[in-house]
Amino acid sequence: METFRFQPGETPVLLSIPHVGTMIPPDIAALMTDEGRAQPDVDRHLDRLYHFAPALGIGFLTALCSRYVVDLNRDPDGTMAQPGPDPTEICPLTTFAHAPVYLPGRQPDRAEIDRRVGAYWRPYHEQLRSELQALRDRFGVAILFDAHSVRSRVPRFFDGTLPDFNLGTGEGSSTAQPLVGRLMNVLSASERYSAALNGRLRGGYIIRSYGRPDDNIHAIQLELTQSTYMDEDAPYGFRPDLASQVKPPLERLMSVVVEWAWQKASGRRRAAFL
Repeated sequence: METFRFQPGETPVLLSIPHVGTMIPPDIAALMTDEGRAQPDVDRHLDRLYHFAPALGIGFLTALCSRYVVDLNRDPDGTMAQPGPDPTEICPLTTFAHAPVYLPGRQPDRAEIDRRVGAYWRPYHEQLRSELQALRDRFGVAILFDAHSVRSRVPRFFDGTLPDFNLGTGEGSSTAQPLVGRLMNVLSASERYSAALNGRLRGGYIIRSYGRPDDNIHAIQLELTQSTYMDEDAPYGFRPDLASQVKPPLERLMSVVVEWAWQKASGRRRAAFL
């Protein structure tokens, strides 16, 4: 079974969208509640929103399986992605609204969790790790842009309404500060959208694991509120009218990442590419 889609790019930047998948294998779906099968917490339509990325030379890696099968942004050993009072599991047992994902007594046991990690989690991460290493070897630098979306209000985790753009760098550990400064300059220039850096969303397992600035591999997480591009309630429709307004700042943000990556790439490697 194909578990992800990957298209290499022509720049040192890789776009990862780990929570956009909606595929649930039939044997797993049969164990789920109606609410679980509805997948209210999936980052729907992000691949459509970021469709401009290949034109910028950015490679992309997108998940096909639902985060309810296995969460690609969680540690398979069960370590929390970031401190919090109510973390979710690598195979989530409840939705963000605390509704049960599985029928009574049908939750995955340890053996089933390990099976899903091997079948769905590990292939995505092997591709992610291998591509970042290949980019760093080719260009001298690699940048991972980990794209997510979130409902504007998630009482389980946060009080009040989230900012529109939530940039996370693992409290500054996953990427170089000059790049962060440029990205925040882009976001602060917007009169329409609010933004935060390492606020209530500071980055999950992926950027904390792969971001190694000292090794010239940088990782950034962006959580975009879903109210900026889609209906937050079922049936979770894509909103072209909203998306057309949020795409320009999003594209500027990605363009800055590509520009910074080329500036950091060695002259010899860039000349070889050109």
